[in-house]
Amino acid sequence: QVQLVESGGGLVQAGGSLRLSCAASGRTFSRYAMGWFRQAPGKEREFVCGLTWSGNTDYVDSVKGRFTISRDNAKNTVYLQMNSLKPEDTAVYYCAARIGSMYLSTRPNEYDYWGQGTQVTVSS
Repeated sequence: QVQLVESGGGLVQAGGSLRLSCAASGRTFSRYAMGWFRQAPGKEREFVCGLTWSGNTDYVDSVKGRFTISRDNAKNTVYLQMNSLKPEDTAVYYCAARIGSMYLSTRPNEYDYWGQGTQVTVSS
């Protein structure tokens, strides 16, 4: 079983930066695809970005050039660096793991493990 714990959320002014962390226990990420999703009140859970075990990445258009996903396999941790934050980035952010996948997925139901979420609030 894999357990994921997000941290690093908080309150930041527009234009600022935050770095989210997703620490995993139970397994390494060497054969997992990892994704970050976010959910704002009244909205469906949205794919933000993903990272395969081989290093391929994908980003939703709204965050390209601003967000960067990375990992440190030695620490079993995935990161989401968020720069130039906008109020519309406000949401609960979740990390997720997809077992044994060679490919990225934008579908929440194709991920096997989820963290509890961390709140990101961007003020004007």
